[in-house]
Amino acid sequence: MKYESIQKLGGIALVTALALANGTNTAMAQQSVIREACAADYKSLCSGVQPGGGRIIACLKENAGKLSPGCQKALESAKAPQ
Repeated sequence: MKYESIQKLGGIALVTALALANGTNTAMAQQSVIREACAADYKSLCSGVQPGGGRIIACLKENAGKLSPGCQKALESAKAPQ
């Protein structure tokens, strides 16, 4: 493989890694907003749910009618396309 081809592949890998990292940062930021906005709702409605695998979000969604306005808004914002 020519040196130029290796450089191009390295550049493509870097761009891909940065794009993935940006998506991860966005997801982490959304999780942080939801965690903060829904803390009281979690304690009152979902405290017995084992964390991981999306179980807490599922619990919050199952109890959508009982959520505080701030938590509802945070969950809706997370669903909106970025």
